[in-house]
Amino acid sequence: MSGRKRIQVDESEWSRLQRQARQLRKVQREIPQLIDAVRRQTSADLDRTFARVERRQAQHEALVGRLSDRTRQLEADTTRRLKQQAAELRGELAACAGQIREETRQRLAEQQDRVRREIASERAERRAETDRLSARIDVIDQDRAQAGRLVQTWLSDARAMTEAITGAGLHERYAPGELDRLTARLATAEQSATQGRFDAALAVAQETYHSLSELRAETEQRELERCTARMAAIDALATVEKEIEGSLSRPVLDPDGVPVEGCAVDVDYWSEGGLGRLREETANGLARARDDRTGTDELRLLLAQEAPRLEDALGDTVERACLRQLASQTRVNLADAVVQALGRNAYYEFVDGEYQGADPRGTYYAKLVHENGNEIVLDISQTGPDSGRHVVRVLSYDHDITAEAQLQERAEAIGRALADEGHPVSGAPASEPGAPDRKLLDIQGQRRGSALPAEGGS
Repeated sequence: MSGRKRIQVDESEWSRLQRQARQLRKVQREIPQLIDAVRRQTSADLDRTFARVERRQAQHEALVGRLSDRTRQLEADTTRRLKQQAAELRGELAACAGQIREETRQRLAEQQDRVRREIASERAERRAETDRLSARIDVIDQDRAQAGRLVQTWLSDARAMTEAITGAGLHERYAPGELDRLTARLATAEQSATQGRFDAALAVAQETYHSLSELRAETEQRELERCTARMAAIDALATVEKEIEGSLSRPVLDPDGVPVEGCAVDVDYWSEGGLGRLREETANGLARARDDRTGTDELRLLLAQEAPRLEDALGDTVERACLRQLASQTRVNLADAVVQALGRNAYYEFVDGEYQGADPRGTYYAKLVHENGNEIVLDISQTGPDSGRHVVRVLSYDHDITAEAQLQERAEAIGRALADEGHPVSGAPASEPGAPDRKLLDIQGQRRGSALPAEGGS
């Protein structure tokens, strides 16, 4: 004879719970409040990012005033284009904050490519023009003093450009070693000029200047790409951060899937800290996106992989938390159905009920008594963490001797009652070996938090 009867609840009940929980995992990304919150949060990042760009542009504009007539117009045009490009990027990013989508990023990339081509084409024309003019210069043979001044003009412009590149500090990130190479060529031109070899010095000085100017323009363009990638990554991760804040609680659903007024699911509690861990991961991702040491490729990975991963994980976490809360409520519902059945069929009366250790995420116990002094404890748990089945254990503490057939009939009646309440069972009730633990009769002990191991292990 066994005082432990095990009733397996069918998986169809779990499927219903999953459908309800899935309704609550959806994240509302398009709501105006979320977009406004992201825009407010990222505006300081946008200001900080483009303040550096504008500072470098102002420094280069000051440099242009120091250049010779031969190069001033070229640099002024390039600076104007870069400044206009940065302003357009900033305006677009500000307008799309909280909604930077793939089409926005594609449009910005196309804009940057167009400006790069325009600058490259214009600079190629100026370089070719310089070459044509140099080919016609005959002062090298006629007036060495004038030739020396011409060479010094190009050398001065090249030194000013070297200073500008060094001050901007972008060359080591985007073209490591290139400035050293060009500086060495500049030294060669200066040496040739010192030796009076003005023809060789002029050719090298002009070529070096143009290479330096192109290096400056290219590194600025690369930095604008990084700024764009940075803001896109920050925008995506800040959106996830705000979604997490908006997912701290979710409505409690009744068996029909209707929100219960005044009740909410504490997602971090029911996910056992999962939401907090996601918040920490998102904060770490944002810190990487905001770090000036983070390169363009890593920023693009944060946007393309990390932000979507975190958003998917958020949905999973919310769904799992809601599913656990629904499953917890189901354990109470199952207990209620059994209590009703035992009341009708065996005249047992409900006395008390509590979760293991007063933690609603665990096993639920319900205690019933009969007027003859017999007692029953219902142990209702899942077969495993987040498993698809619940188990109802009927633990009988009878003072008199109860026949096995009577215990089995009692368990079968409970199974029928569960099915009638919409909780179909799988197979016939099964007996489990051993005697029920009498400590489980102390429901108050659970409420005080002196948790006991569940009979079947939950």
